[in-house]
Amino acid sequence: MSTEDDKKIMQAVGKAIGIKVNFVAADPTKLNALLASKNPPDLVRGLGATETPYFAARGLMTDLDPYFEKSSVLKASDLDPVNDVWRYDGEKQGAGPRYGMAKDYSQDQMFWYRTDMFEAAKLDLPSDSEPLSYDEWLDLGKELTKRRLGKVKVYGLNATGLGAFSQFMGMTASAGGSLFAEDLASVDFSSPEALKALKWYLEYARANVGPNVANPNPDGWDWPTYQAGRMAMACDGYWFGGAIGAEAKIAEVSRLAPAPQLGGNRISPCFGATGYWIPKDAKNKDAAWKLFEYYFAGKPAEERATSGWGIPTLKSLRPKMPQTNAFQKQAFAVQEGELKHFSVLTFTPYAQLTALDGVINKVLPKAIKGKTSAGKVADELNTLMNEQIAKGKELVG
Repeated sequence: MSTEDDKKIMQAVGKAIGIKVNFVAADPTKLNALLASKNPPDLVRGLGATETPYFAARGLMTDLDPYFEKSSVLKASDLDPVNDVWRYDGEKQGAGPRYGMAKDYSQDQMFWYRTDMFEAAKLDLPSDSEPLSYDEWLDLGKELTKRRLGKVKVYGLNATGLGAFSQFMGMTASAGGSLFAEDLASVDFSSPEALKALKWYLEYARANVGPNVANPNPDGWDWPTYQAGRMAMACDGYWFGGAIGAEAKIAEVSRLAPAPQLGGNRISPCFGATGYWIPKDAKNKDAAWKLFEYYFAGKPAEERATSGWGIPTLKSLRPKMPQTNAFQKQAFAVQEGELKHFSVLTFTPYAQLTALDGVINKVLPKAIKGKTSAGKVADELNTLMNEQIAKGKELVG
Protein backbone atom coordinates (compact mmCIF):
# COMPACT_ATOMS: atom_id res chain seq x y z
CA MET A 1 0.00 0.00 0.00
CA SER A 2 1.38 3.40 -0.98
CA THR A 3 2.04 6.39 1.28
CA GLU A 4 -0.69 8.22 -0.66
CA ASP A 5 -3.22 5.47 0.21
CA ASP A 6 -2.17 5.65 3.86
CA LYS A 7 -2.61 9.41 3.86
CA LYS A 8 -6.13 9.19 2.40
CA ILE A 9 -7.16 6.49 4.89
CA MET A 10 -5.86 8.34 7.96
CA GLN A 11 -7.37 11.64 6.85
CA ALA A 12 -10.73 9.91 6.27
CA VAL A 13 -10.47 8.37 9.77
CA GLY A 14 -9.80 11.81 11.23
CA LYS A 15 -12.73 13.33 9.35
CA ALA A 16 -15.11 10.58 10.55
CA ILE A 17 -14.36 11.32 14.20
CA GLY A 18 -13.81 15.08 13.93
CA ILE A 19 -10.02 15.19 14.36
CA LYS A 20 -7.75 17.06 11.93
CA VAL A 21 -4.94 14.76 10.81
CA ASN A 22 -1.59 16.16 9.76
CA PHE A 23 -0.01 13.24 7.87
CA VAL A 24 3.78 12.84 7.65
CA ALA A 25 5.18 10.15 5.32
CA ALA A 26 7.08 7.36 7.13
CA ASP A 27 10.82 7.98 7.24
CA PRO A 28 12.94 6.03 9.80
CA THR A 29 15.69 8.68 9.97
CA LYS A 30 13.21 11.51 10.51
CA LEU A 31 11.27 9.49 13.09
CA ASN A 32 14.44 8.76 15.10
CA ALA A 33 15.30 12.48 15.06
CA LEU A 34 11.80 13.52 16.20
CA LEU A 35 11.82 10.91 18.99
CA ALA A 36 15.27 12.09 20.15
CA SER A 37 14.10 15.74 20.23
CA LYS A 38 11.03 14.73 22.30
CA ASN A 39 8.75 16.15 19.62
CA PRO A 40 7.34 12.97 18.04
CA PRO A 41 4.19 12.44 15.97
CA ASP A 42 1.09 11.50 18.01
CA LEU A 43 0.68 8.18 16.20
CA VAL A 44 3.41 6.18 14.45
CA ARG A 45 3.07 3.43 11.85
CA GLY A 46 5.54 0.58 12.35
CA LEU A 47 6.35 -3.12 12.15
CA GLY A 48 5.36 -4.69 15.44
CA ALA A 49 7.38 -7.86 14.83
CA THR A 50 10.74 -6.13 14.42
CA GLU A 51 10.41 -2.65 15.95
CA THR A 52 8.65 -3.08 19.30
CA PRO A 53 11.69 -4.30 21.29
CA TYR A 54 13.88 -1.49 19.91
CA PHE A 55 11.56 1.40 20.77
CA ALA A 56 10.17 -0.10 24.00
CA ALA A 57 13.65 -0.84 25.39
CA ARG A 58 14.48 2.87 24.93
CA GLY A 59 11.36 3.98 26.82
CA LEU A 60 9.92 5.69 23.74
CA MET A 61 6.49 4.00 23.64
CA THR A 62 3.29 4.63 25.62
CA ASP A 63 1.98 1.65 27.62
CA LEU A 64 -1.49 1.21 26.11
CA ASP A 65 -2.82 -1.28 28.67
CA PRO A 66 -4.79 1.42 30.58
CA TYR A 67 -6.39 2.55 27.30
CA PHE A 68 -7.36 -1.02 26.31
CA GLU A 69 -8.85 -1.59 29.78
CA LYS A 70 -11.17 1.41 29.40
CA SER A 71 -12.05 0.84 25.73
CA SER A 72 -15.56 -0.31 24.85
CA VAL A 73 -14.55 -1.37 21.30
CA LEU A 74 -11.05 -2.83 21.66
CA LYS A 75 -11.12 -5.73 24.12
CA ALA A 76 -8.00 -7.73 24.97
CA SER A 77 -10.07 -10.94 24.67
CA ASP A 78 -10.86 -10.09 21.01
CA LEU A 79 -7.22 -9.49 20.03
CA ASP A 80 -5.62 -12.06 17.76
CA PRO A 81 -2.43 -13.52 19.36
CA VAL A 82 -0.31 -11.81 16.65
CA ASN A 83 -0.84 -8.57 18.57
CA ASP A 84 1.51 -9.94 21.22
CA VAL A 85 4.45 -8.90 19.01
CA TRP A 86 3.52 -5.40 20.19
CA ARG A 87 4.27 -6.42 23.79
CA TYR A 88 7.68 -6.25 25.45
CA ASP A 89 8.62 -6.91 29.09
CA GLY A 90 12.16 -5.54 29.00
CA GLU A 91 13.66 -8.87 27.97
CA LYS A 92 11.44 -10.54 25.42
CA GLN A 93 8.57 -9.99 23.05
CA GLY A 94 5.11 -11.42 23.68
CA ALA A 95 4.91 -10.52 27.39
CA GLY A 96 4.62 -7.30 29.38
CA PRO A 97 2.79 -4.10 28.45
CA ARG A 98 0.97 -3.74 25.15
CA TYR A 99 2.55 -0.89 23.19
CA GLY A 100 0.67 -1.03 19.89
CA MET A 101 -1.61 -3.07 17.69
CA ALA A 102 -1.37 -4.63 14.24
CA LYS A 103 -3.83 -3.45 11.58
CA ASP A 104 -3.66 -6.88 9.89
CA TYR A 105 -0.98 -9.52 9.36
CA SER A 106 0.25 -12.41 7.27
CA GLN A 107 2.60 -15.35 7.62
CA ASP A 108 5.30 -13.86 5.48
CA GLN A 109 7.19 -16.94 4.26
CA MET A 110 4.19 -18.40 2.47
CA PHE A 111 4.24 -17.95 -1.30
CA TRP A 112 1.92 -17.36 -4.24
CA TYR A 113 2.35 -19.10 -7.57
CA ARG A 114 0.89 -18.96 -11.07
CA THR A 115 -0.70 -22.22 -12.23
CA ASP A 116 -0.45 -21.18 -15.89
CA MET A 117 3.35 -21.10 -15.63
CA PHE A 118 3.50 -24.44 -13.78
CA GLU A 119 1.29 -26.05 -16.43
CA ALA A 120 3.34 -24.59 -19.30
CA ALA A 121 6.50 -26.04 -17.70
CA LYS A 122 4.66 -29.40 -17.08
CA LEU A 123 5.32 -29.20 -13.33
CA ASP A 124 3.09 -30.51 -10.53
CA LEU A 125 1.40 -27.79 -8.48
CA PRO A 126 2.59 -27.37 -4.86
CA SER A 127 0.47 -28.95 -2.13
CA ASP A 128 -2.08 -26.85 -0.24
CA SER A 129 -1.06 -28.41 3.08
CA GLU A 130 2.40 -30.02 2.89
CA PRO A 131 5.29 -27.54 2.69
CA LEU A 132 8.03 -27.83 0.11
CA SER A 133 11.63 -28.06 1.29
CA TYR A 134 13.77 -25.06 0.35
CA ASP A 135 15.73 -27.27 -2.05
CA GLU A 136 12.53 -28.39 -3.80
CA TRP A 137 11.42 -24.77 -3.97
CA LEU A 138 14.70 -23.68 -5.57
CA ASP A 139 14.54 -26.55 -8.08
CA LEU A 140 11.07 -25.35 -9.12
CA GLY A 141 12.41 -21.78 -9.35
CA LYS A 142 15.14 -22.96 -11.72
CA GLU A 143 12.65 -24.86 -13.89
CA LEU A 144 10.28 -21.88 -14.08
CA THR A 145 12.89 -19.23 -14.93
CA LYS A 146 12.90 -18.13 -18.56
CA ARG A 147 15.92 -16.56 -20.20
CA ARG A 148 16.54 -14.94 -23.56
CA LEU A 149 20.03 -14.10 -24.83
CA GLY A 150 21.41 -14.80 -21.36
CA LYS A 151 19.02 -12.37 -19.64
CA VAL A 152 16.22 -13.37 -17.26
CA LYS A 153 12.84 -12.61 -18.85
CA VAL A 154 10.68 -14.45 -16.28
CA TYR A 155 11.77 -14.93 -12.66
CA GLY A 156 11.08 -18.42 -11.40
CA LEU A 157 10.95 -17.28 -7.79
CA ASN A 158 11.40 -14.35 -5.44
CA ALA A 159 12.52 -15.84 -2.13
CA THR A 160 12.79 -12.61 -0.14
CA GLY A 161 9.67 -10.51 -0.50
CA LEU A 162 10.27 -8.73 2.82
CA GLY A 163 14.06 -8.41 2.85
CA ALA A 164 16.88 -10.84 3.49
CA PHE A 165 17.49 -10.61 7.26
CA SER A 166 13.93 -11.62 8.18
CA GLN A 167 14.13 -14.48 5.69
CA PHE A 168 17.36 -15.72 7.30
CA MET A 169 15.68 -15.62 10.74
CA GLY A 170 12.81 -17.80 9.50
CA MET A 171 15.02 -20.24 7.62
CA THR A 172 17.40 -20.66 10.58
CA ALA A 173 14.46 -21.29 12.94
CA SER A 174 13.00 -23.86 10.55
CA ALA A 175 16.36 -25.65 10.58
CA GLY A 176 16.10 -25.80 14.40
CA GLY A 177 18.38 -22.89 15.34
CA SER A 178 18.23 -19.19 16.11
CA LEU A 179 20.03 -16.33 14.40
CA PHE A 180 20.11 -14.28 17.61
CA ALA A 181 21.82 -15.46 20.79
CA GLU A 182 19.55 -16.11 23.75
CA ASP A 183 20.27 -12.65 25.23
CA LEU A 184 19.58 -11.07 21.79
CA ALA A 185 22.93 -9.24 22.06
CA SER A 186 24.59 -10.93 19.06
CA VAL A 187 23.93 -12.87 15.86
CA ASP A 188 25.68 -16.03 14.72
CA PHE A 189 25.58 -16.81 11.01
CA SER A 190 28.25 -19.49 11.62
CA SER A 191 25.96 -21.90 13.48
CA PRO A 192 25.14 -25.01 11.40
CA GLU A 193 21.50 -23.91 11.00
CA ALA A 194 22.26 -20.31 9.97
CA LEU A 195 25.07 -21.46 7.68
CA LYS A 196 22.62 -23.80 5.96
CA ALA A 197 20.32 -20.81 5.34
CA LEU A 198 23.20 -18.69 4.05
CA LYS A 199 24.41 -21.43 1.69
CA TRP A 200 20.90 -21.79 0.31
CA TYR A 201 20.58 -18.05 -0.28
CA LEU A 202 23.98 -17.88 -2.03
CA GLU A 203 22.95 -20.76 -4.30
CA TYR A 204 19.61 -19.03 -5.02
CA ALA A 205 21.30 -15.71 -5.83
CA ARG A 206 24.05 -17.25 -7.96
CA ALA A 207 21.51 -19.30 -9.91
CA ASN A 208 19.94 -15.95 -10.92
CA VAL A 209 16.37 -17.26 -10.82
CA GLY A 210 14.93 -14.30 -8.94
CA PRO A 211 15.59 -10.89 -7.40
CA ASN A 212 18.37 -10.81 -4.81
CA VAL A 213 20.62 -8.28 -3.07
CA ALA A 214 23.15 -8.40 -5.94
CA ASN A 215 20.48 -8.03 -8.60
CA PRO A 216 17.32 -6.37 -7.21
CA ASN A 217 13.95 -6.34 -8.94
CA PRO A 218 13.79 -3.11 -11.00
CA ASP A 219 10.03 -2.97 -10.29
CA GLY A 220 10.80 -2.38 -6.59
CA TRP A 221 8.39 -5.05 -5.33
CA ASP A 222 6.74 -8.26 -6.52
CA TRP A 223 3.29 -7.18 -7.64
CA PRO A 224 4.06 -5.38 -10.96
CA THR A 225 6.34 -8.27 -11.97
CA TYR A 226 3.89 -11.02 -10.94
CA GLN A 227 1.00 -9.13 -12.56
CA ALA A 228 2.89 -8.84 -15.87
CA GLY A 229 3.56 -12.60 -15.97
CA ARG A 230 7.26 -12.13 -15.27
CA MET A 231 7.36 -13.96 -11.91
CA ALA A 232 6.13 -17.52 -11.33
CA MET A 233 6.40 -17.68 -7.50
CA ALA A 234 6.38 -14.78 -5.05
CA CYS A 235 7.29 -15.20 -1.38
CA ASP A 236 4.66 -12.91 0.09
CA GLY A 237 2.05 -13.67 2.71
CA TYR A 238 -1.74 -13.75 2.48
CA TRP A 239 -1.80 -9.93 2.10
CA PHE A 240 -0.52 -10.21 -1.51
CA GLY A 241 -3.89 -11.73 -2.37
CA GLY A 242 -5.42 -8.26 -1.96
CA ALA A 243 -3.61 -7.17 -5.13
CA ILE A 244 -4.21 -10.46 -6.98
CA GLY A 245 -7.92 -10.57 -6.10
CA ALA A 246 -8.54 -7.22 -7.79
CA GLU A 247 -7.64 -8.71 -11.20
CA ALA A 248 -9.93 -11.59 -12.16
CA LYS A 249 -7.66 -13.05 -14.88
CA ILE A 250 -4.66 -13.21 -12.54
CA ALA A 251 -6.77 -14.48 -9.61
CA GLU A 252 -7.93 -17.35 -11.83
CA VAL A 253 -4.34 -18.66 -12.21
CA SER A 254 -3.03 -17.79 -8.72
CA ARG A 255 -2.74 -20.01 -5.65
CA LEU A 256 -1.34 -19.67 -2.13
CA ALA A 257 1.06 -22.31 -0.71
CA PRO A 258 2.47 -23.08 2.76
CA ALA A 259 5.83 -21.66 3.84
CA PRO A 260 8.76 -23.79 2.60
CA GLN A 261 10.93 -25.35 5.31
CA LEU A 262 14.71 -25.60 5.62
CA GLY A 263 14.56 -28.31 8.29
CA GLY A 264 12.21 -30.39 10.39
CA ASN A 265 10.99 -27.63 12.71
CA ARG A 266 7.89 -26.51 10.80
CA ILE A 267 7.22 -22.83 11.40
CA SER A 268 5.44 -20.07 9.54
CA PRO A 269 6.45 -16.67 10.93
CA CYS A 270 5.13 -13.14 10.66
CA PHE A 271 7.79 -10.48 10.03
CA GLY A 272 5.52 -7.47 9.83
CA ALA A 273 2.33 -7.15 11.92
CA THR A 274 2.27 -3.55 10.68
CA GLY A 275 0.26 -1.28 12.92
CA TYR A 276 0.42 1.84 15.06
CA TRP A 277 1.82 2.99 18.40
CA ILE A 278 1.73 6.17 20.46
CA PRO A 279 5.08 7.70 21.49
CA LYS A 280 5.64 8.39 25.20
CA ASP A 281 6.25 12.09 24.48
CA ALA A 282 3.21 12.50 22.20
CA LYS A 283 1.33 15.74 22.94
CA ASN A 284 -2.20 14.53 22.05
CA LYS A 285 -2.46 11.01 23.43
CA ASP A 286 -6.22 10.97 24.01
CA ALA A 287 -6.93 12.21 20.47
CA ALA A 288 -4.43 9.67 19.13
CA TRP A 289 -6.25 6.89 21.01
CA LYS A 290 -9.61 7.98 19.53
CA LEU A 291 -8.08 7.70 16.08
CA PHE A 292 -6.53 4.36 17.12
CA GLU A 293 -9.91 2.95 18.25
CA TYR A 294 -11.80 3.96 15.13
CA TYR A 295 -9.02 2.77 12.79
CA PHE A 296 -8.69 -0.63 14.52
CA ALA A 297 -12.33 -1.35 15.43
CA GLY A 298 -14.49 0.87 13.21
CA LYS A 299 -15.37 1.00 9.52
CA PRO A 300 -11.72 1.01 8.27
CA ALA A 301 -11.08 -2.29 10.11
CA GLU A 302 -14.15 -3.91 8.53
CA GLU A 303 -13.09 -2.71 5.07
CA ARG A 304 -9.58 -4.13 5.57
CA ALA A 305 -11.00 -7.48 6.70
CA THR A 306 -13.12 -7.88 3.56
CA SER A 307 -10.35 -6.72 1.19
CA GLY A 308 -8.04 -9.75 1.43
CA TRP A 309 -5.03 -7.50 2.16
CA GLY A 310 -4.19 -9.39 5.38
CA ILE A 311 -5.69 -11.38 8.26
CA PRO A 312 -7.77 -9.17 10.61
CA THR A 313 -6.25 -8.72 14.07
CA LEU A 314 -9.61 -8.76 15.86
CA LYS A 315 -10.98 -12.30 16.13
CA SER A 316 -14.51 -10.96 15.67
CA LEU A 317 -13.61 -9.73 12.17
CA ARG A 318 -12.19 -13.06 10.95
CA PRO A 319 -15.53 -14.23 9.43
CA LYS A 320 -15.42 -11.18 7.13
CA MET A 321 -12.34 -12.49 5.27
CA PRO A 322 -13.26 -12.92 1.58
CA GLN A 323 -14.45 -16.44 0.69
CA THR A 324 -16.73 -15.93 -2.31
CA ASN A 325 -14.92 -17.16 -5.43
CA ALA A 326 -12.60 -20.15 -6.02
CA PHE A 327 -9.44 -18.02 -5.67
CA GLN A 328 -10.54 -16.62 -2.29
CA LYS A 329 -11.69 -20.03 -1.03
CA GLN A 330 -8.35 -21.69 -1.87
CA ALA A 331 -6.30 -18.89 -0.25
CA PHE A 332 -8.52 -18.87 2.86
CA ALA A 333 -8.32 -22.66 3.32
CA VAL A 334 -4.51 -22.72 2.93
CA GLN A 335 -4.19 -19.78 5.31
CA GLU A 336 -6.44 -21.44 7.93
CA GLY A 337 -4.30 -24.60 7.77
CA GLU A 338 -1.10 -22.59 8.12
CA LEU A 339 -2.22 -20.74 11.26
CA LYS A 340 -1.38 -23.73 13.48
CA HIS A 341 2.29 -23.28 12.49
CA PHE A 342 2.32 -19.55 13.27
CA SER A 343 5.45 -18.44 15.06
CA VAL A 344 6.83 -15.18 16.43
CA LEU A 345 10.60 -14.87 16.23
CA THR A 346 11.86 -12.45 18.89
CA PHE A 347 13.84 -9.54 17.47
CA THR A 348 16.78 -7.82 19.18
CA PRO A 349 16.11 -4.56 21.05
CA TYR A 350 19.64 -3.36 20.21
CA ALA A 351 19.43 -2.74 16.44
CA GLN A 352 16.93 -1.76 13.80
CA LEU A 353 16.03 -4.15 10.98
CA THR A 354 17.03 -1.53 8.38
CA ALA A 355 20.55 -1.45 9.85
CA LEU A 356 20.95 -5.26 9.75
CA ASP A 357 19.55 -5.45 6.22
CA GLY A 358 22.03 -2.67 5.39
CA VAL A 359 24.91 -4.94 6.42
CA ILE A 360 23.54 -7.73 4.21
CA ASN A 361 23.22 -5.31 1.29
CA LYS A 362 26.86 -4.31 1.81
CA VAL A 363 28.40 -7.78 2.27
CA LEU A 364 26.38 -10.15 0.09
CA PRO A 365 26.52 -8.59 -3.41
CA LYS A 366 30.31 -8.92 -3.67
CA ALA A 367 30.18 -12.38 -2.07
CA ILE A 368 27.57 -13.53 -4.62
CA LYS A 369 29.57 -12.22 -7.56
CA GLY A 370 32.94 -13.26 -6.17
CA LYS A 371 32.01 -16.85 -5.21
CA THR A 372 33.09 -16.26 -1.59
CA SER A 373 32.47 -19.26 0.67
CA ALA A 374 29.46 -19.20 3.02
CA GLY A 375 31.80 -19.52 6.01
CA LYS A 376 33.69 -16.33 5.11
CA VAL A 377 30.44 -14.46 4.44
CA ALA A 378 29.14 -15.60 7.86
CA ASP A 379 32.27 -14.27 9.59
CA GLU A 380 31.93 -10.88 7.93
CA LEU A 381 28.20 -10.62 8.71
CA ASN A 382 28.87 -11.58 12.34
CA THR A 383 31.62 -8.97 12.74
CA LEU A 384 29.71 -6.05 11.23
CA MET A 385 26.29 -6.83 12.72
CA ASN A 386 27.64 -7.57 16.18
CA GLU A 387 29.50 -4.24 16.19
CA GLN A 388 26.20 -2.47 15.52
CA ILE A 389 24.31 -4.52 18.11
CA ALA A 390 27.02 -3.87 20.75
CA LYS A 391 26.77 -0.10 20.18
CA GLY A 392 22.99 -0.30 20.53
CA LYS A 393 23.31 -2.30 23.75
CA GLU A 394 25.56 0.36 25.28
CA LEU A 395 22.90 2.99 24.57
CA VAL A 396 20.12 0.93 26.16
CA GLY A 397 22.33 0.10 29.15
